[in-house]
Amino acid sequence: MIGFFRFILVLLLLVVVAMTSAIVTMHFAIHGTEVAIPSFQGMTVSEAGKRAASLGLTLHVENRLYSTEVPAGRVANQSPATGAIVRRGWRVWLTESLGPQKIAIPNLIGKDQRLAAIDIRRAGLTTGTVAAMPWPDAQPGVVFAQSPEADASGVEGPVMNLLVAAPPAETQPADSLVMPQLVGQGFTAAAWTVAHAGLHLAPVKDEDLHAAPVNLSGPPQPPVAPGTVIGQSPAAGDRVDPSMAIQLTVAK
Repeated sequence: MIGFFRFILVLLLLVVVAMTSAIVTMHFAIHGTEVAIPSFQGMTVSEAGKRAASLGLTLHVENRLYSTEVPAGRVANQSPATGAIVRRGWRVWLTESLGPQKIAIPNLIGKDQRLAAIDIRRAGLTTGTVAAMPWPDAQPGVVFAQSPEADASGVEGPVMNLLVAAPPAETQPADSLVMPQLVGQGFTAAAWTVAHAGLHLAPVKDEDLHAAPVNLSGPPQPPVAPGTVIGQSPAAGDRVDPSMAIQLTVAK
């Protein structure tokens, strides 16, 4: 009888050891496929690629922007953020710096909107937001303000935003305006649009996009450059008047 109990005890001990070994093996199998995202900022794209490959990660340059702080060819931003835990094989999205803006900003004041768009393309730039509003003594469709200004330096994005004189049919009612689309613009350009529309800004809301946990089950989201407007109130297309404060949410 004693021998039987000893046999049962040994059998239970072996089962416990086997279960413990299986749990430890599963732990290492699962966590061995995870890796912490390093900081790629300031590296060249080639250096970042080698560093990513050594960790089993892949890179994709999603966006490029001008920067007065980050030299051309180096990483200006990344997503997921440094320290995020992801699975091996995960794709990291990079923003590559184009260095300081070297393209001359043309003077478009007084030009017809269509001719201004042609000049923007010829300069290697992109037309951004085009807002229309009443302007004294200005012919409809003529540009009377632009951002960046002519010959501006230190411009971080190759996008030009224009304010053009509205034709008579668009000036009714005279005491209200249509809220322009500001989401996706840099804060400076958005604030400029708000000011030139005769509106005023409420205190800006900052949102840290890297604060949210990484979603390992879905595809990664493309990076948003710091200083980009990611939310606005009122929404684009709403009627606004000069008494209203415009609320912007900006990525940091």
